[in-house]
Amino acid sequence: MKGTAGDSSPASTRVLTVPNLISSARIACIPIFWILIVDPDSTLVGLLVFSGVVATDWVDGAIARRTGQVSDLGKILDPVADRLVILAGLFALVAVDAFPPWAAALIVIRDLAVLVAGGVLLTRRKLRIDVRWVGKLATFSLMAAIPWIAWGTLGYALADAVFVCGWVAYTIGIIEYYVAAGVYVRDIRAAVVR
Repeated sequence: MKGTAGDSSPASTRVLTVPNLISSARIACIPIFWILIVDPDSTLVGLLVFSGVVATDWVDGAIARRTGQVSDLGKILDPVADRLVILAGLFALVAVDAFPPWAAALIVIRDLAVLVAGGVLLTRRKLRIDVRWVGKLATFSLMAAIPWIAWGTLGYALADAVFVCGWVAYTIGIIEYYVAAGVYVRDIRAAVVR
């Protein structure tokens, strides 16, 4: 059973699909960019790899929809990949003082709240809530903001301009992120009541 949702594409039970391989590859890149970021000699390369991984967020979903490879696993794997990539990038960038811990905490707290409140309850009842557009927009905004803020903090080319753009994207994204959390809470309640 599904809750109300933004992505109602019919899903198959296939596991080996191109979109699922892309999501898996994004997860596999996490230790690579983590190690590169925390090593002072390769932080720039790590930040570029992290930026590349977050920039491919839309690829797996777009391919799934255009090629008819939307799968039940993909509907779980794609948002899980997004969360893991964001969290790993945040922890690495906080560790090298490239991203403020309080700003990272706002993202992590929201993710943990949604995971605990929604994940446990929905798993026990075998329900699923699809990703909403406001959640996708929030994720996109934050995926742009995090590397931009880090880029500016680390003083790379055009640091001031990129830093400002990063904080604008962060402000928009974090508001959308908490709005999306409210929408998901409403969807979870509706799904549980059914």
